[in-house]
Amino acid sequence: MGDDLIPPSQLSSANDDLNPLHRREAIERLEMTHLDVLVIGGGVTGIGCALDAASRGLSVAVVEQRDLASGTSSRSSKLIHGGLRYLQQFKFGLVREALSERNLLISQIAPHLINQVDFLYPLRNRGERLYAGLGIGLYDLMAFRGSNRLPHHKHLSRRQVQSKAAALSSRSHKGAIMFSDASVDDARYVISVARTAAQFGASILTSMKVTNLLTGNGRVNGAVVKCLETGREFDVSCGTVVNATGVWSDDIEQFAGADRPRVRASKGIHLVIPKDRVDLETGLILRTSDSVLFVIPAGKHWIVGTTDSDWQLDRAHPAATRQDIDYLLTTLNQILEAPITTDDVVGVYVGLRPLLRGDEEITAKLSREHAVTSSREGLVSISGGKYTTYRIMAQDTIDAVGVDQGRQIPDSTTSKIPLIGARNYEHVLGSANEISESSGVPLVSVKHLISRHGDRIDEVLNLIAADESLKALIDEDLPYLRAEVIHSVRFEGALHLEDVLTRRTKISIESWDRGTDSALLVAELMARELEWDQSRIHSEVEHYLKRVESERSSNTQLDDQKADTSRLAAGDIRESFA
Repeated sequence: MGDDLIPPSQLSSANDDLNPLHRREAIERLEMTHLDVLVIGGGVTGIGCALDAASRGLSVAVVEQRDLASGTSSRSSKLIHGGLRYLQQFKFGLVREALSERNLLISQIAPHLINQVDFLYPLRNRGERLYAGLGIGLYDLMAFRGSNRLPHHKHLSRRQVQSKAAALSSRSHKGAIMFSDASVDDARYVISVARTAAQFGASILTSMKVTNLLTGNGRVNGAVVKCLETGREFDVSCGTVVNATGVWSDDIEQFAGADRPRVRASKGIHLVIPKDRVDLETGLILRTSDSVLFVIPAGKHWIVGTTDSDWQLDRAHPAATRQDIDYLLTTLNQILEAPITTDDVVGVYVGLRPLLRGDEEITAKLSREHAVTSSREGLVSISGGKYTTYRIMAQDTIDAVGVDQGRQIPDSTTSKIPLIGARNYEHVLGSANEISESSGVPLVSVKHLISRHGDRIDEVLNLIAADESLKALIDEDLPYLRAEVIHSVRFEGALHLEDVLTRRTKISIESWDRGTDSALLVAELMARELEWDQSRIHSEVEHYLKRVESERSSNTQLDDQKADTSRLAAGDIRESFA
C-alpha cells in the first residue's frame, strides 16, 4: 500500500454494517433529509458513484430496486482487464485507461479481491505469431506505462503448450502466447465498494424502486421511491439525481421527458464447467468470427463465455437458449481433444451489457466507452462503460454533479481509498496458519474467507466463535461456510434467499443442483436474523426453486421469446412481500 492512501482517521464514523438497522435508519433519513445526491442503481457504477460522492463530502444515498449487483454487475465475465479485442478496434484510449485501472485495483484498492489470471492465446498458423505477438506486446507496453504488476507475455512452442494445456488438440495450434490479466468475484466487489461508501456516510438501500422523478423550478429535484418490502411510497428530495441504472437508463430518462433511447442491451452468456473436465493449467482466449471466447479459471470451475447479441425482452431476466449454449460449446470444442457436452455444464448465467447506441446494427460493434449526459437540469446519467473502469466512470459522473449544481466540489480521491478488507490484507494472509490454529477453523476455510473478506475475516470468525455449528460447510462440495450466510445479513445487506445463493455466494451456478439442496438450510439460517416465520421460509424457498426451474426450462427452449416467457413465471419475490 502506498503512503498516499486515505488514512482511516479521515473516514466517517458511520457504521459500514449493511444490516436491517442500517436500512431502517437510512429510510428515515431519506424521508426527512435533503440530499446532495440520490443515486439510482446498485450495480458497480452506481455504488462507485456513491463512494466517490460520499468521499468528497457530499450527502448521498443509493436506491436499488432489487439487490446489490443484481443485474450486469454479478453476471460479467469476472475479468478486470484492458480488453485485447479493443486493440483490434483501435480503441487505444479505452485499453490504456482500463489497464491503468486494473493495475490500481490490484496494487492498492482491492488486492484481496483481484487475482492474477494467466491466459494462453493459441496460434492457429505460423504467420499469426507475429501479428498476435505485436498486439499483445502493445497491450503489455500500455500496462507497463501504468505501473504494471503482472508478468510480461511469453511465446510458447507447441511442446510447451502441451505441457500447460493438455486438453488442446495438437491440430488446433502452432504454439501459443501466454499473457496475464486479472479476475474478480464481481458481486463481492460491489458489496465491498458499498460497505466502503457506507464508511463515508452513504446510505445504501436495496428493494427500493424509483417510480417517478420529482421536478420543480425547471429541474429534477428528487424522486418518488417505493419500498418493495412494505409497499410504502414516499418522496426523496435531492440536489441532483444520478441515473446509473445500466440497461434501465432510458426508463429513468423517460421520467424526465427524454424520448431518445441512448442505451442498447447486449446479451452475454457464460457456462460454468468443472475444472477437472478440461485439463488446463491456465485460461484460454480464442478469436471467433465476431468476438472472442474466454475460458477463465474460477476456483474449482472454468467460466466459458461469452456471446454478444441484441436483447430486447425482459431486462430483469435475460435468458440463455439452447442455441446460445451450443454456440459456446461448438466454438470451444473446435480446439479440444475431448469435447465438452451439455452434461458437463454445471451452471449458466446471463448478463446484459449497456452499450451506447450508434448506427451499427451489430452489438459487438457498439461502443464500450462511457458517456456522462444531462438531458435535464438536476439529472445526470452515466451510460455505457465496462466494469474495469467503473471508478473513472463514477469520478466523471460526480464531476458532472458539481457542474449541474454550479458548485465547486473537492477532487475525487477514490484512487487512494482501499476498499473494506484491503488495508491489512497481506498481513492477514501471511497469518493464515496462526488464524486457523487459534480459531479452530480449517486452513482451507481460512484462506477461502481471506480471499473474500480480506482483513475483515474476524467478522466471520467471531460468528463461528459464538456458534461452532456455523463452521460447517453449506454444501460439502463448495467452500462456503454457514457463518457466511449470517454475515451476509448482518454486514452485507442480504434480504432474500436468492441474494445469498446467487450473489453473496455463487452456489446457484457452482453446484450441480443449482443450490436447490441448500435452499432450506440457508433460508433457516437467514430466518434467525430477519425474524422469518415458517411461512416466510417456505415462500423464500419456493420462489427460489421456481426460479431455478424456469432457468432450466429457458435453457432448453429454441428461441429467446419462449425463454423469456418461461423465466417470467418465477416472478420477483420482492414485489410479492410489498
